[in-house]
Amino acid sequence: MNGQQLTNSSNSANGTPSSSYPASLSSQSSRDPSPATRPVKPPSEPFNHVISAQPNHWPKDKSNALLGGLPDPTIGRPGPQLHRSAPLSSPAINSQPPPTLHQSQPDIQNLQTAGTQPVGAPPNPPRPSPTFLNHQVKTPTSSSQLMYRQPPSQPLPPSSTTQTMPPVLNANHLPQPNSIPNQFPRPARPTNYPSFQSNQPVEPPRSTQSPVQQTSSQFQTQPLQPSSNNQFPQHSSQFKTMPSTPFQQSSNQTQNLPVQTSRPYQFSQSPNQTSQSSNQIPPVSNKLPPAPEQTLSNQTVQPQNQFSQPQYQFTQSQNQFNQSQSQLYKPPNPIPQSKNQFPQPPGQYPHQMPPGPPHSHTHSQTQYTNSVSGPTTQQPTSGYQQPPLQQIPNQFNKRYPQMPQNPGYQQQPGSMDGLTSQMAGMTVQQGFNKLWGMDTVDLLKSRDVLPKDKIEPPAIRLQHELYEAANCSSEIFRCTLTKIPETKSLLDKSRLPLGVLIHPFKDLNQLSVIQCTVIVRCRMCRTYINPFVYFVDNKRWKCNLCFRVNELPDEFQFDPMTKTYGDPSRRPEIKSATIEFIAPSEYMVRPPQPAIYVFVLDVSRLACECGYLDVVCRTLLAELDNVPGDARTSVAFITFDSAVHFYSLTEGQGQPHQLVVVDIDDMFLPTPDNLLVSLNECRDLIKDLLTELPNKYRESYDTHSALGAALQAAYKLLAPTGGRVTIFQACLPNVGPGALTAREDPAQRAGDNPPHLNPSTDFYKKLALDCSGQQIAVDLFLVNSQYLDLATLSGVSRFSGGCMHHVPLFRSDKPFLVDTLERMFQRYLTRKIGFESVMRLRCTRGLSIHTFHGNFFVRSTDLLSLPNANPDAGFGMQVTIDENLTDVQNVCFQAALLYTSSKGERRIRVHTLCLPVASNLADILHGADQQCIVGLLAKMAVDRCVQSSLSDAREAFVNVVADIFSAYKLTQSSNTTGCMLAPASLRLLPLYILALLKYVAFRVGQSTRLDDRVFAMCQMKSLPLTFLIQAIYPDLYPLLNIEQQPEVEVGEHTVPQPPRLQLSAERIDSHGIFLLDDGSSLLVYVGHNLEPAVCQAVFAVPHFSAIPQELYSLPEMDNSTSEAIRSFVTYLQNEKPYPIPIQIIRDDSHHRMRFLERLVEDKNESGTSYYEFLQRVKTLIK
Repeated sequence: MNGQQLTNSSNSANGTPSSSYPASLSSQSSRDPSPATRPVKPPSEPFNHVISAQPNHWPKDKSNALLGGLPDPTIGRPGPQLHRSAPLSSPAINSQPPPTLHQSQPDIQNLQTAGTQPVGAPPNPPRPSPTFLNHQVKTPTSSSQLMYRQPPSQPLPPSSTTQTMPPVLNANHLPQPNSIPNQFPRPARPTNYPSFQSNQPVEPPRSTQSPVQQTSSQFQTQPLQPSSNNQFPQHSSQFKTMPSTPFQQSSNQTQNLPVQTSRPYQFSQSPNQTSQSSNQIPPVSNKLPPAPEQTLSNQTVQPQNQFSQPQYQFTQSQNQFNQSQSQLYKPPNPIPQSKNQFPQPPGQYPHQMPPGPPHSHTHSQTQYTNSVSGPTTQQPTSGYQQPPLQQIPNQFNKRYPQMPQNPGYQQQPGSMDGLTSQMAGMTVQQGFNKLWGMDTVDLLKSRDVLPKDKIEPPAIRLQHELYEAANCSSEIFRCTLTKIPETKSLLDKSRLPLGVLIHPFKDLNQLSVIQCTVIVRCRMCRTYINPFVYFVDNKRWKCNLCFRVNELPDEFQFDPMTKTYGDPSRRPEIKSATIEFIAPSEYMVRPPQPAIYVFVLDVSRLACECGYLDVVCRTLLAELDNVPGDARTSVAFITFDSAVHFYSLTEGQGQPHQLVVVDIDDMFLPTPDNLLVSLNECRDLIKDLLTELPNKYRESYDTHSALGAALQAAYKLLAPTGGRVTIFQACLPNVGPGALTAREDPAQRAGDNPPHLNPSTDFYKKLALDCSGQQIAVDLFLVNSQYLDLATLSGVSRFSGGCMHHVPLFRSDKPFLVDTLERMFQRYLTRKIGFESVMRLRCTRGLSIHTFHGNFFVRSTDLLSLPNANPDAGFGMQVTIDENLTDVQNVCFQAALLYTSSKGERRIRVHTLCLPVASNLADILHGADQQCIVGLLAKMAVDRCVQSSLSDAREAFVNVVADIFSAYKLTQSSNTTGCMLAPASLRLLPLYILALLKYVAFRVGQSTRLDDRVFAMCQMKSLPLTFLIQAIYPDLYPLLNIEQQPEVEVGEHTVPQPPRLQLSAERIDSHGIFLLDDGSSLLVYVGHNLEPAVCQAVFAVPHFSAIPQELYSLPEMDNSTSEAIRSFVTYLQNEKPYPIPIQIIRDDSHHRMRFLERLVEDKNESGTSYYEFLQRVKTLIK
């Protein structure tokens, strides 16, 4: 286990195949043999035939003027000229353009993000295991002594040096959106006192000033100078000795904690560097929960001890505490434009309740609350006894009489009152921790960790609520951490992966679309203006990614909503983090690409026997009028078995004409015209063709499949324009270019390391890269009943930016499978599509992207080529910290997607995500997004399976949980023996990891077809996060008595909301009905002891035995139970991209295993139970 590292080079930005670009198709394809030498198959009876005298040849030397010539992001139509070279051997997909490729536009620098470090250096040698003995602590700094460091090359406005912060907070100074400088250097945070040596105890400085007076008097303090050897800078104030008593162990014992060992869970491209840690950890001490500000009076707390102690004076006057809550919590003054004038960290103003949590949620600090900066902390040093505090003021006692003032010192041993007070104090502390989002869960004692309702992502806390409201939706953009570590060493110490998941082309009900002549962007890094930039004045704005000050055009001051000029913060670009621009002419070098679709259909014997052709042609006929496009929309049809068949659909012909090419080793187009025809002009011929195709091939006996030749033909057909190729494949390609042989060994399906997860040939990958260069995407529909070698075929879709759909064991006599394929294809035909797309992800200076996940081709270090963008595709990116983020408060990620709509418009969709920076390990762990972490780990594990082995990926899954909880254990001061503590934000992480281990892609011990496993891995790489989580851990609902559940209003209807159940057999009752939603189907499980009255009300049968074995719909009955169930099922289907099929499964049906295998919390042949998995992880926690 030790020393193993998961690497991710398959889609990394620097991964380069063995040659610059793939070799061309067969060299014979470029020759021009005479028509007489080309064998042509005789025509079939139902069709007339027209064979052209000369084969059609498209010009090979196409213009490459589009490559990189557009302002960022660029489109690259028809893309980079793909140089011919030796076959690719590397699994990496992001081949770099050849050095001979020249850009034709002067602003090619727009394609490159400023400050982006080229990724792809050789991985570092294995590093020693990072130690988590101690973590670095900062200089003792009170909230009134905030000192800053000026970032280099960032001059402040001239007026900022003379502004001061008024000591009185005024509601009239509520800042407007964008009035807070997002990227100013963050003020020094109030931190714990460092753990000095035993002969150097310290205490906070005495002060007779109020916190506000102290703050205002320290604005001109000089910045701290960094010191060497981890020594803390000296302060002007003197520190006096203050004894304290350590808890449970001496300071010497504190030094000898176990060292954290490294495990192979690290799914990263290169081993992490050894994290830095200080020589001592903060000592533990007792602390009280912070009291509300209304309860504190103007009194002095005097410790009752013989030692000399400072007096902590609460400066809030008595009459101020008696004011109303609306008067007490006033909005803050306008934030000054100078970093040296922040009186306190953002987010701790009195009007923002509750006050921010302390830097550590453990009992390691004693807190005192003041009226300005919330809880301030004092951490005693180890080696001296800590004196007890004086009694808290009476108002506090009256409000919280049950909370002990100092339970560690004022309770008698064995006193029941003292124990009650202790428990009450713990309850209050837990309440505050939950309020702050820092509560802890013991997983071994908490059986019901799954919430009953929808799992919401953790909230992102920014400086102001207006910033939070403008942030990007979590359904589009999510980061694994909602608080970014300020240093690389802190990230390594947390053992958490850092990355983002994005769903850029998601279907949105509300989207602001802007049409303007000038799109405001940063001159340096080309970032689009967004809600998190800082307006220096009405003429200038500072970029929130590179911090450059840019000029603001006069047009931007015009508000399109009110038709007036004025404040630029009223613009839609500043109010929303998701925006779409209609691109001006400078973003186009040729007319936008039309919508062109080519359908390639397998008509071999196995394909015709399964009957898929009837379903496809019937669905296409029904949705022909709903296909996205305009008057220029064109279509073409190709069928193949041992030969390739084309169909001429010339306007004016009475019926379609079939052209057959038998020489599949040297593919050519039999006619230059009439193969790709206008949908509007030839609609009648297209309908006739779709009607005749199923009948023509109903009795086919050709067992061969020439998929490779059919793909070459589709490529030649679309190369001049680009478009989309849709392939239906039912058997293994066994003839012609790209022919494959069966590799699967059924005896190894349940093994620990199934073989043949890698492609057997690079033919399909090379063809995909050729297609990507010509803006052609290839989509696969797989309806196989036998081995298909999806590990090889999937490359043509993955590297061309396409998608895959899999309906295994399809037969037209199975209603459930027919319904699945029909709805899936209907969604595919009618969903929104973006042609000739490119996407770029930018991030704040100091961060960089080093690995990409999804279906695309990496054209440059951070530019993803997506010939087709579809709303059902998601992407993942791994992020690394290159520079310390100590001088910024927030970091931002911005994704820009440039595409051509089906109506022929060039559009740019921009998403911006803003996240705060944190310096405390506990804050980072409590701000982790468990679902996003699981989504990123799943994508990384797929690469690990391909590059190493499945067993290594499974082992890494277990170790990632153990290492994260080991890091969290370091933040705990109390004895955790016998417990398995986890932050509430990560309480579902072990459950999700166990579900991943039992998912089709990663499970062992259970017979799994190789094609099913490979398809599940491809889904992990490309599914959006919402559907990925639902695929690995489905939703389980009880339907019995659903009419009695609480209801919510959805539109004009009310929908019952039953609680979610954990996936365990103990939740299943033989007297009930249960619904399992895995995102692709709805399974209704009926217990065998269901009462006859319920059977009659729901299924219209008198008893359980009368329920049909094959039932795929719910009868419409006129009673409250039936109406409530159908209403809830409709509600679930409407949340999906398309209505997914439903199947009713009886308890004694042969389909029951399909339901029971999804109960992942129980022990089965794929793995252990959830409790056993927790025990295994606990043994690995250091």
